[in-house]
Amino acid sequence: MLNETPIQWADGTVNPVMGCDGCELWNATRKSCYAGEQHEIFGGIRLGYSPTFDQITKWRGRVAATAKLPSLTGLGRNEKPWLDGMPRLIFISDMGDALCEAVPFDWLRMEIIETVVSPKGRRHRWLWLTKRPKRMAEFSAWLNAAGIPWPGNLWAGTTITAADKTLRIDELLKVGDENTIHFLSVEPQLERIDLRPWLPRLDLIIQGGESGKQPRKFDIAWALEMHQNCQETSTPYFLKQLGAYVFRGEERIPLQHSHGGDWSAWPDDVPRFRQMPVCEAKRLSSTNEKVVTGTAK
Repeated sequence: MLNETPIQWADGTVNPVMGCDGCELWNATRKSCYAGEQHEIFGGIRLGYSPTFDQITKWRGRVAATAKLPSLTGLGRNEKPWLDGMPRLIFISDMGDALCEAVPFDWLRMEIIETVVSPKGRRHRWLWLTKRPKRMAEFSAWLNAAGIPWPGNLWAGTTITAADKTLRIDELLKVGDENTIHFLSVEPQLERIDLRPWLPRLDLIIQGGESGKQPRKFDIAWALEMHQNCQETSTPYFLKQLGAYVFRGEERIPLQHSHGGDWSAWPDDVPRFRQMPVCEAKRLSSTNEKVVTGTAK
């Protein structure tokens, strides 16, 4: 559990599960997942890590401990002004994937769902990100069959890295109901991705380029296009970082920040937009208005 995080779109993180079955960023030919890299360094050595990244480890009580943190509703964030006034935003699963097959639904219900809807948990917003939205949708249906609705303060998200991963969006949209916040983390974006067919049904797009040891290209044109498409559908758009290998066409754009996350150093035409959804009860807002960004500091 971390009470604070440098991740721009969250106040903190929590990992009820450490480790992962693998994905397009962590497999036999590619090792560029931050969580996997951290496990290679600290796995089996530092308390709280899985022995290895592919050994799924469940940690009971982490979510409940995080729920006890003070409410941030109405408060400002000096380093993240775009989150000013919002409830505490907690990113679930930045160091693993809680929806791996080895994690039973009963355990997810007790560890995550029951905590999120508890009196302390309801004060916060929980952003659950997975590369396995099909299993998240199955979990949502399993809860529904048991008479348990998807919590309104539990946002459902999936990661999109390339055009062929957009199939994940259709599964994500099966999670919860019409009032559920559905968001995408388009990071690291590795090629041009057209999200226009899905944008009217999505509530937040987070975009970013790749960092790490062997970062792949991020073209500024992708950010310009994504921002324009989100504006056309009034979908909140959050440009997290440009990554460590930034281009404009064939021209390399040097940035001092290793992740390209310092927007004061971005080229002038790059959209400095970090927006979040205004309200979760979407049916209460006929225009589905969006919150405007804070100012860079």
